[in-house]
Amino acid sequence: MKFKHKKYKVIDYIIISVRVVPVTTIIMILLKVLVATVPSFLVLGSSKFVDTAIDIFKNGQVSRIYEPLFMLMLLVGFSWISAILYSLVKIRFNLKMNEAINTAVVKKRSIIAYEHIENNDTWDLIARVGEEPSEQMIKGFDNLISIFEYIVKIASLMLIIVSQVWWVGIAILIIAIPLFMVSFKSGKLDYDAFSESEKYLRRADYLRDVISSREGVEERALFGYADAIDRRWFEQFEIARKIEYKAEKQNFIKMKIASSITALLSMIIALSLLAPVSKGQITVGMYMSLVTAGFNLVQQMSWDLSYVMQQYSKNREFLKDLTEFSALKEVNGVDLLPDISVLEVPFETLEFRNVHFCYPGTDKKILNGLSMKLEKDKQYAFVGENGAGKTTITKLLTGLYDNYEGEILINGVDIKTIPQEKLKAYFSVVYQDFAKYYISLKDNVLLGGCGQTSDKLLGDETVKKVLGSMEMSEDIEILPKGIDTPLGKILEDGVDLSGGQWQRVAIARTLVSKSPINILDEPTAALDPISESKVYSLFKKVIQKKTTILITHRLGAARIADEILLVHDGVIEERGTHEELLNKEGRYAEMFEAQRSWYNE
Repeated sequence: MKFKHKKYKVIDYIIISVRVVPVTTIIMILLKVLVATVPSFLVLGSSKFVDTAIDIFKNGQVSRIYEPLFMLMLLVGFSWISAILYSLVKIRFNLKMNEAINTAVVKKRSIIAYEHIENNDTWDLIARVGEEPSEQMIKGFDNLISIFEYIVKIASLMLIIVSQVWWVGIAILIIAIPLFMVSFKSGKLDYDAFSESEKYLRRADYLRDVISSREGVEERALFGYADAIDRRWFEQFEIARKIEYKAEKQNFIKMKIASSITALLSMIIALSLLAPVSKGQITVGMYMSLVTAGFNLVQQMSWDLSYVMQQYSKNREFLKDLTEFSALKEVNGVDLLPDISVLEVPFETLEFRNVHFCYPGTDKKILNGLSMKLEKDKQYAFVGENGAGKTTITKLLTGLYDNYEGEILINGVDIKTIPQEKLKAYFSVVYQDFAKYYISLKDNVLLGGCGQTSDKLLGDETVKKVLGSMEMSEDIEILPKGIDTPLGKILEDGVDLSGGQWQRVAIARTLVSKSPINILDEPTAALDPISESKVYSLFKKVIQKKTTILITHRLGAARIADEILLVHDGVIEERGTHEELLNKEGRYAEMFEAQRSWYNE
């Protein structure tokens, strides 16, 4: 299934369920309706049983008790069997809903425009909806059919009560209306508190990972920052806890007062029914059944139904988030594998023409009329200070943002006209915060060949060759299962790699890709300057017939490039070889002199 761009209403909990599991959903609704009628039949059956028992003491004929007794046993048995049957059907319902809803949310998240990922407000929305969405949809469905069950149950009981003593039914309705209003407002207050506290809980969760994750154990031991981070975690957690506690406290007080009032009124109703009994207007059996049903009904209306209505309000608030979530801008084709058919036309040039760009929601120009032209089979290094716009160039190239002015052309074709699945086939990117996949070493490398998985060249020998070209042959030999060894510590036989080894694996992914343009966005920034230069020099030796864009703020590493482009204030300020730029004695020369001590020359 797919979430449509629409305004979601509470009835959509049932509509979506019917779309996912139609037969199971209908069975569950029918079971709820049948179960809801049982209390009314129990009132009638209990009344007849008690009245018959009393009459037997007066007039004899014990056999008359069997019919009402059998009726009561039948009703109790049906309640027991239907509860078991409902539980069994619910298992299938939950499994199918989990599969469909979670898949739909993941699908939507995979095609959301990148601008929403980098926006705090929309990311909070995405995080809220993505927090166990199937469970929320299941709760919403359960809540609706529970409301329907209570309506049927209450209506049938009210019909019996009104048919016997009409004013008691009126009194119960007067009690119920204020309870519904309190419950409904309590639900909205709960969800608003949840939405607000989620911001702080997300920060607390991150800080918890910092002080508990395996990745940071060495630095925690070295710097001893665990206590300081723990205090910050506690601060964020406490803010979230107090927000939720305040809402729950207010709701508890309201419901406690309301339930106390309803308990008092229930006693008054029970006493008031004694008069009709004494006058013979209702039988003793009917009195006992009505009092019992009345107490149960008020109990359900003061607590059970009030809780259900409270959840109804919360579920309705979730649908507001779902409506906003479904309306988030999507990028067609972004979740598809690269379409390498576009490469049947060889890559020749990449060009920026007077490109201006501001990040959404800001007025600061990151690129301010940037123009340049890159050609095939050359290595380019983009250098400049942090914030100069180097990484922004790659984001525009790969289609993460399209709200720029000017033109970006590949082989003279505007990339805005190129479908995403074809555009991504041009690029293989290794970012500074590259991913560490806890799968086998072989699969880590082969991820770079997505879109060409049927290619027979992508086998074990290819993986060993590209890892060997990154000088990892000896590393492979000491792994217990060679390239089939799981990486990380998730599996029992998993092996973790050093930081430098992970970086080489990430770069090796680009070597199996057929993409004609490789982009390395400071993936070795964690290495020292000399080690970084060696990795890039090694990469240049093995790369063949591909255009490479190297982004770095370390100018020593940039020397391996055929041409260096200095980005400053959103434009290409200087361009040339390392020697040419030094001879110009401009900004590049100044920056290199400042970094000269980092390298052994």
